Amino acid sequence: MVTMRAVRVHGWGVPPVVDEVERPERGDGETLVRVEAAAVAHLDRTVAGGDFGIKPDLPYVGGVEGCGVVVESDSMNAGDLVMLRGGGLGLKRNGTWAEFVVASDKHLRVLPEGMPAEIGATFFVPLTTAAVGLHSVGKLGQWGLAGIETSTDEVVVVGGAAGAVGSMVTQLALRDGATVLGVVADEAQAETLPPGVEAVLAHDAEHAARLAEERPGSLLVDTLGGSGLGDRCRWIRPGGRAVSIGYVAGADVTLDLPNWLLQDVALLPVNMIRRDREARELADRLMPLLVSGEVTLGVERFTFEEAPRALELLGAGKLQGRAVLVPEETP
Repeated sequence: MVTMRAVRVHGWGVPPVVDEVERPERGDGETLVRVEAAAVAHLDRTVAGGDFGIKPDLPYVGGVEGCGVVVESDSMNAGDLVMLRGGGLGLKRNGTWAEFVVASDKHLRVLPEGMPAEIGATFFVPLTTAAVGLHSVGKLGQWGLAGIETSTDEVVVVGGAAGAVGSMVTQLALRDGATVLGVVADEAQAETLPPGVEAVLAHDAEHAARLAEERPGSLLVDTLGGSGLGDRCRWIRPGGRAVSIGYVAGADVTLDLPNWLLQDVALLPVNMIRRDREARELADRLMPLLVSGEVTLGVERFTFEEAPRALELLGAGKLQGRAVLVPEETP
């Protein structure tokens, strides 16, 4: 029996462990991939907690996203670098937290030359979500009711600008000529913001009060959620938009309806499940920006044994960008 190392979840809410397991064999319409980087995603953490609607049979190999090199396939060339995503990976079948994984051919995407494996494993969700939030939902540069016709007239407030999605929103908005205010947790995160972005410290009450009085923003793209979402909406001028992408600061929001109506700011959701086809089309157009370095994504690397720590940092919101598990080099 040929074996491999894999990170498996043995119990709900229990830290995963590294096991020696049988290496999978591909079937018809499937490809065997040697994993080079496996993403640690919020969905992975949610599933492993046991409260999600989908519960894999225990023990299972986690990992809903990844990137690797084709070993055996009928539809792709050996050596192709591919993105692994979809098809039940990490949900209904063993995922990417392993040295090798078998995936359906139709859920693999060949990546362009020059794409680092760590980026190939992690870019899809933050980059496509940012693009949808800014353009499809937030209508950046298309705010016709207020007389705004170009992105250079827009002031975009990004809630959680140092996170993976927030960083992508910030960079894309700057690229489109918008003025950007980035909400971050502390000075350390502020230092990671691109040049030209005005940092707003989340706990700076004086700065927040001034923004509420001046209302400089035309568009809020918020990955934080929580009780502060209503306060950040008050930084947006009348007729503006507030796009909600995430809720890392909390899932509950209370709106004072009379004052919300008075503020005249539209609160818009981003549903990426419904927009999956659009996201895949966007990925093809946006990948060259990553390869060229025009847009960058921060990634932290962890060994298989460090998977529990990666999940802990993810849950605490202390990652600088995204996390990947990297298999050790085999002799």
